[in-house]
Amino acid sequence: MPKTLLPGIYAPTQVFYADAKDETLDDEVIRKHAVRLARAGVAGIVTNGSNGEAVYLSPEERSQVTKSTRVALDDAGFSHLPVIVGASEQSIQGTLRLCRDAADAGGDAALLMVPSFFKWAMDGSTIEKFFLEVADKSPLPLIIYNYPGAVAGIDLDSDQLISLAKHRNIIGTKFTCGSVGKLARVAEATSPVSEVFPSASEPYFAFAGVADFISSSVEVGASGAIVGAANVFPRACVNVYNLAVQGKREEAMRAQQTLAKADWELTKRAIPGFKAILSKWNGYGGIPRGPMASLGKEESDKLVEDISWMMEIEQKLEDFGVKP
Repeated sequence: MPKTLLPGIYAPTQVFYADAKDETLDDEVIRKHAVRLARAGVAGIVTNGSNGEAVYLSPEERSQVTKSTRVALDDAGFSHLPVIVGASEQSIQGTLRLCRDAADAGGDAALLMVPSFFKWAMDGSTIEKFFLEVADKSPLPLIIYNYPGAVAGIDLDSDQLISLAKHRNIIGTKFTCGSVGKLARVAEATSPVSEVFPSASEPYFAFAGVADFISSSVEVGASGAIVGAANVFPRACVNVYNLAVQGKREEAMRAQQTLAKADWELTKRAIPGFKAILSKWNGYGGIPRGPMASLGKEESDKLVEDISWMMEIEQKLEDFGVKP
């Protein structure tokens, strides 16, 4: 039985490789990373998302990443934390296969992008058909991943998201579009699960998708955030969220401004930058899978210089995670 999702910060985890030559998965580091994030205080983990290089992984590797993450959390005393699994594919049948694989691997919900390879075919009715047919047959509840930058610019509007939310097996949206207004409109219509506002009888989750608008999203009813920055600054992300839901608006604003500044330095370098910082401060990270290239030494050193002040803040914060 899938676990019920919780409001809070979710970390879409990176994936790690044991061998730079054949790029085999490093199961030990994948587990270690998940437990570090749980201790920091995230409300859950997301595997096989864009940060997890899912488009470079085979279905079998995707399952391995999710299984390893689930086992690591359970063994470390975090069995209560849910795991959301990226299950995006270009066809309905391919997506359903990944949803079934995610359920078998211990996932609690599936995160889906709009198919975009044949962008010309993806009009409003086709997009609706895709999500509704997958929702009808998926063993896991679905979260729509609205990320125009990764799907040839397709950007679902609030009317589409509100309509899709009526399906009992579509339980949320990740707003990587960065639109607070869109999130507010969807929140008004769905009453998402939140630590600030009461939820409706049918749970819905509205997640910010970028670390630079966690606090503003909470203000308009967000359930939390699914943000790549939580791989590197998990405590700082959780801290911004906690301050926001506690109504400490000035403290939340200052913490959010700081996080936004640091997150931009990572965003400019994307996955290779995240891995460079993890290697520097946590002793693991390594390479992205080819053809994506690692940062060169000069660029890596520049990133370390640009981000070191934020790592000092992160290291001064205590872990927020509490085992039951």
